[in-house]
Parts: sequence; C-alpha cells; structure tokens
Amino acid sequence: MKRSINKIAVIGSGIMGSGIACHFANIGVEVLLLDIVPRELTDKEQAKGLTLEDKVVRNRMVNDHLMASLKSKPSPIYSQKFANRISTGNLEDDLHKIKDVDWIIEVVVERLDIKQKVFAQVEKHRKPGTLITSNTSGIPISFMNEGRSEDFQKHFAVTHFFNPPRYLRLFEVVPGPNCKQEVTDFLMMYGEKFLGKTSVLAKDTPAFIGNRIGIFGIQSLFHQVKELGLTVEEVDKLTGPVIGRPKSATFRTVDVVGLDTLVHVANGIYENCPNDEAHDLFKLPSFINTMMENKWLGSKTGQGFYKKNVDAEGKKEILTLDLNTLEYRSSQKAKFATLELTKTIDKPIDRFKVLIGGKDKAGEFYRKNFAAMFAYVQNRIPEISDELYRIDDAMKAGFGWENGPFEIWDAIGIEKGVELMKAEGKEVASWVTEMIAAGETKFYTVKDGATYYYDIPAKAQTKKPGQDAFIILDNIRKSKEVWKNSEAVIEDLGDGILNLEFQSKMNTIGGGVLQGINKAIDLAETDFQGLVIGNQAANFSVGANIGMIFMMAVEQEYDELNLAIKMFQNTMMRARYSSIPVVVAPHGMTLGGGCELSMHADKVVAAAETYIGLVEFGVGVIPGGGGSKEMALRASDTFRKGDVELNVLQEYFLTIGMAKVATSAYEAFDMGILQQGKDVVVVNKDRQIATAKAHAKLMAESGYTQPAPRKDVKVLGKQALGMFLVGTDAMEASKYISEHDQKIANKLAYVMAGGDLSEPTLVTEEYLLDLEREAFLSLCTERKTLERIQHMLKTGKPLRN
Repeated sequence: MKRSINKIAVIGSGIMGSGIACHFANIGVEVLLLDIVPRELTDKEQAKGLTLEDKVVRNRMVNDHLMASLKSKPSPIYSQKFANRISTGNLEDDLHKIKDVDWIIEVVVERLDIKQKVFAQVEKHRKPGTLITSNTSGIPISFMNEGRSEDFQKHFAVTHFFNPPRYLRLFEVVPGPNCKQEVTDFLMMYGEKFLGKTSVLAKDTPAFIGNRIGIFGIQSLFHQVKELGLTVEEVDKLTGPVIGRPKSATFRTVDVVGLDTLVHVANGIYENCPNDEAHDLFKLPSFINTMMENKWLGSKTGQGFYKKNVDAEGKKEILTLDLNTLEYRSSQKAKFATLELTKTIDKPIDRFKVLIGGKDKAGEFYRKNFAAMFAYVQNRIPEISDELYRIDDAMKAGFGWENGPFEIWDAIGIEKGVELMKAEGKEVASWVTEMIAAGETKFYTVKDGATYYYDIPAKAQTKKPGQDAFIILDNIRKSKEVWKNSEAVIEDLGDGILNLEFQSKMNTIGGGVLQGINKAIDLAETDFQGLVIGNQAANFSVGANIGMIFMMAVEQEYDELNLAIKMFQNTMMRARYSSIPVVVAPHGMTLGGGCELSMHADKVVAAAETYIGLVEFGVGVIPGGGGSKEMALRASDTFRKGDVELNVLQEYFLTIGMAKVATSAYEAFDMGILQQGKDVVVVNKDRQIATAKAHAKLMAESGYTQPAPRKDVKVLGKQALGMFLVGTDAMEASKYISEHDQKIANKLAYVMAGGDLSEPTLVTEEYLLDLEREAFLSLCTERKTLERIQHMLKTGKPLRN
C-alpha cells in the first residue's frame, strides 16, 4: 500500500513535542500541534478580563510552548517562515481534526495512565489506517496497547526522537507486538529519506538502544571518576574530541541535557533490568544524589558540574564542581602525556591503539573504560538488538560519537579488546569467542564500496542494508582514487562523474586544494562528464588558509600574495566556466572560501544543516576569491524595473559587511548565497554525495553548455559609493563600528559599487575581480588586519580592534 505523509498531528507541545512539530515543518509537512486546556487564568489574562472560555486562553499552553521553542537557540526550525506550516489547538476543542491527518505522534508526559487516556480519546476521532506512534523512552508498548482496537495496534509503534529533534539524527523505531511489518518498514524508510535521520530498529526493552548504552557509558564514568581520582575537567578532556565525541564530552553534556533527565533514565534501567550483569552500575553514586537534592541539575538551574560565575567587576568565570568536596572551584587545565602522543594523528579512529597503550592515568582510564564498554555491548546482543551495527548507528546518531563501540573495538583489534576485558575480570561472550575461533578478525569489512558486518546467527559477513542510496567516500577512496596530493584526493564515482575531496586541516583552501580543484576540472574535461566537489568530514570548509596569507603579508611578499589571490579567483572562475558541470556539496561550516566556491558552482546540493557565509570581515579583509564580485553580480541580476536599486545592492553589501552566516541551507536562499530554482537541499547528509552525483550526471546528459563569461554586470558607481560611505561614517561616529571596520567596509563599498564611476555602467566580471583583489591586498598591508588574522589563528575567535 502506498502511503504518503502530508499532514501530521503532534499531541503534547513541550520541548520534545514542539521540536518534533518544527522538524516536520522543516521538511514541508503540515502540522497540527495540540495540548491541554489551562485550568486557571494568569494574572495578565485576568487583568485583560479574559475567561477560561476564550480561545486565546484555551490555546495558551500550546502557543506559549511553541513560541518558546521557536525563540530557542539553536533554532529548531530551518527558517522562521516555516513555522506557518504549524497550526495549534487544544485537546478539547480540536482533537476531532486528527481525522484528517496521516500520522499522529503522542509526546505527552511519561505516565502510562495519561498516555492511555490520550489514546482512548484519539481512538474516537482517528481514521482507520492512520499511523499512531509514541515518543516514549521507557513505557512498554504492550501496556500502551491495552484496551486499544485491533486497527490501532496494527498501526502503533514507538518512534523515539532524540532532543533536539532537528539536530540529533537518531530515530529509534520500535514496533508494537501487533504492528504490521509494512508500517515498520515505512517508518524506517521515512525517518531516513524524509526526516534525514539514521533510522535504527530497536526492541521494546528499557531505554531501547541509544539510551541503554549511552547511560551505561555515563554511569560507568560516574563510578570510575572516584576510583581513578579524576577531576570533572580531566574526564571531559579524555572523553571529548580526542576520541571523536562532542566538545561537551561527558559532564558538560549532562549539564546541557539536565541531570534529572539522566537520573530518570538511569533509575528506569535500574528498576526494569534486574538481570543486567551491570545492574549495580545504574545505581546512582552519592555525589549525584546530593546534586539532585541541591537542584544542581545543569544549565536549566544555572549550575551542575559547571557553574558560570560573575564577580563584582562583571568578569565571567566558569567554575567546576569538585566531586570530593562538592564545592565549586576555578577550572583547572587537564593535561596527559598519552594525549600528546595523538596530536599528529588526524582521525580519532586511528588514535585508539595509542590511547590504550598509555603509561599514565589516561592510559589506565581508556583500558578500563573500553573494557567495560566492550563487555557491556557484547552482552546486549540479542537482548536489545540482533545486529551489532544497530548499536553503533544508535551511538553515532544519538550521542554524536564519531565511532560506535564495535568500530572502536575493531580499531583496537578484536583480540586486544578481549585481552582488555580479561584484565578487568570481564567475561567474554560466547559469540565473540566463536567468532575468533572461526578466524573472523573484524566486526566490519568493506567490499566493492559497501560495508559488511559480522552477522552473529549466520556466522558470516553480511552486507549492511540501506547503503544503496549512499556513496561512502571512506569505502571507495582506496579503490577508486584517480589522483591525490597532501590536501586533496580525486575519486571516480562511476557513470563519468569525479569527486574532489578536501583533506587539509579543517578543509581549509590553500595551494594544495586549489591545485586539486584545477586538476579535477582538467581530468573531468578530458576523460569524464562532470565533477562533484564534496566531502564527508564534520565541515565542508572553514575557508581560505589564512595562516598562509598571514605569513606572506608579514613578510611583505605582496607580489606572491597577489598571485595567490589571483590563483584563488581564477580557480573559482574555472569552476564556473569549465566545459563540464561542477556541482558543489556543502555541509556544516562552509565559510569564506568554501562559500565562494559554492557560489561559483553550476549547482549546489547543500545539506540542510549547512552554516554558510562570507565571514572575511572577521579577519580584517573582504571576500577576495570572487565573493565580493559575486554579490555585486547577484545584486545586478536582482534589479527589476522600478526597483530602488540602491536598496537591493545594500542588502547584498550588508550580508558581507555583517559577516552573516546562514543557520541552515534554507536561510542561505534568503541571503542570496544559494539560488532558488538552481540549488537544492538534502535533509539526509548521508545521501548528499549520491544526490550531487545524480545532478551532475543529469546535467551532463541533458546537454551541458559551457557558459560565457559575464560582461553585463550593472554597477551603480558614485551613486552607490556615496550612500555606503555616508552610512559607514554615521556608524563609526555612533561607535557602532570601529575605525578599522569602517576602512574594511569602505573598501567593500568601492568594489560593490564598481568604483567611483560617474554613472551606472555595465562591467565585466574581470573588472570587478581586479577591484576586489586590489582591495584585499591593500587591507593585508594594514597592521590592524594582521592583528585580526593573528588573533583568529591563535584563538579561533574574531578580534574587534
């Protein structure tokens, strides 16, 4: 049966309910968001003479929750205008409207009696065949099914989103005992394809997969921290980016999520998993109980493991909880010799062998930590999952781990992992022993560009399902490599399409990457049909290599710097005017030069989570790789008869001058960085390279014609320049910008106005590029610009001077 989702209802508008509603609105679905009717008036409502019968009062709860969600940061919605797709109501007046929806999602408080009450009401209005799911994380489905009709049970499952629903990719699907297979299959597919999630099929066990393993990991650390005499800062140093985990690591993550939330899940596992071999580990240590009593729950209460302190002089300081005294103290920098040994190893997956070999406290910590984790995950099969890859997928998508437990075990070596477990007195599961005895040395292997996993019942490597829509660059890099240097690699994606992947630090664009772009275009024009420029790192590119620019500027090598900027500009123009289609696939941070490259592509296939912008003002220069020229060109293309052209140009000028960064690909359309009708957005980042390849192939096969360089860019000359200079003068006089900010803005104004031409004139792109390069170079001679670049290189933060 074909099923499509055009409209959904979300029942319960709290943090999760509103977040889920916003994410469905993100993907174009109409949403009905419902909550209970308030039982009493607020002081404000009484003052206005409102009654409990007024609609504004009856919908107050749902509207307040949604408004709070839309104002929160990071935003739950790609673009504020998408909130128009959400309509609100209450469970007494509007529940009948669910008869018109395709999917009902229950997100009310975690109490069985309340959920059963809601389901009983839902059954009165729900159309047979409509999907009905719960976002519960702990109540067994069989209990929720009690008293429900056969049709309800056949279409009922748990769909467990992780908070915040827009950003965390885990989507656990837990079918009810009577749920139809086609419903489960549809939910799994919909999560991946439309919601952009990693759909993980889970069993109806306490905390499912993600929280069961994740909470075990945190509880394990809570007990180890005292045993090893580690501080909060030391644990966060050891469990953060060095092992491919988020910067918030462990304790800061607990502060963000809320200690009460963690305790609720841990208690649920402790009470409902009496036969878990690590049962006692879910018992809360005394310091956690004290924190709960003191209401030190984290960010929501202003203090947890960390506390922000402001002294009498207004100076801010982050204090840390001493777990021995339970008093706050100044933060201490954590340092370990073992971590120093990994500084030259770029990928976290390659660091684990070094980390477990450490001779200091860090080495001991990692040996104990991984031994405990390996022992725990091996025993969760088949209890929480029949397949080991689902556990890895859940941890990566729900907790932001770069590598799942079995992938880490693989990196260390299966036998080495067993050795660690035995050293800690942990038993090895029989299936692991049998696997080693059979000569299997890996949980995962790669064959013909696809990932295979060790299938325990089959006792053989089996192809991981669902990969056909993906291209995984890690899997094809070695076998499909066409060319490489130290900063870039070109792979053959098949069907006549090449891919260029940046591999420099933070994917910065320097000489090696520019060489790679030119080489990729050379190869594609000679022997292939098209080119994709994309990678699967955390960020597409943080921009040009400003370290290189700084060195040249400090050494006053202005001729070399001029040539370097010219090469950057020429490469961007080459991407635009090559004889083959060039498709750029940005995601994550796409700043400065990364943004300029995207703006010069034939087409952009952007991940929805793309944070893109021209941020050069932050380091004291203007966009010098064609970005300033391109914004002037796009303003010119936007001019319409009767427009106040100066106002149009000013919008584009301010986008650069305020170093605006889009917080989603959809916002980038509003800023003129992405273009309607040309560029596209994919919600699931895993599908991005495959989608970009498909677009490049389609453009090539549809008869791609090499575009002609533009000679018709309308610039406004003195008319625009005068307006900009008056504006920057007023802003500097009112101390809104510094004197150096004004200097940079005036240089940008000169470029975007096309110089001080006496009247509006049509100019070439080359003319604007020359102005841009001249302005960029002159700013590189300024001491304050060099101070800004140096500060950014040292701290990663912009300097206002």
